[in-house]
Amino acid sequence: MSSASQTTNHDEIRRWIEDRQGTPSRVKDSGEGGILRVDFGEPEEALVPIEWDEFFRIFEKSDLAFLHQDKTEDGKLSRFSKFVSRS
Repeated sequence: MSSASQTTNHDEIRRWIEDRQGTPSRVKDSGEGGILRVDFGEPEEALVPIEWDEFFRIFEKSDLAFLHQDKTEDGKLSRFSKFVSRS
């Protein structure tokens, strides 16, 4: 069984997302704070790409951690990720 890891390290999060050709994004019309997402492949209409500085500003202000899986059970590169509360 493949497990997930949790981190708050900005470099690790950015590397994980970029290694999977992801784009830091937020949900459109999600207010000033924003709801973070990672957009993979074709841009989703409901998401707005944002710069890394804004992404990590929202990440810290929302007191989030990044839960992610490196490999699937069959050893392939995983795209599973989720933003969770640090507390």
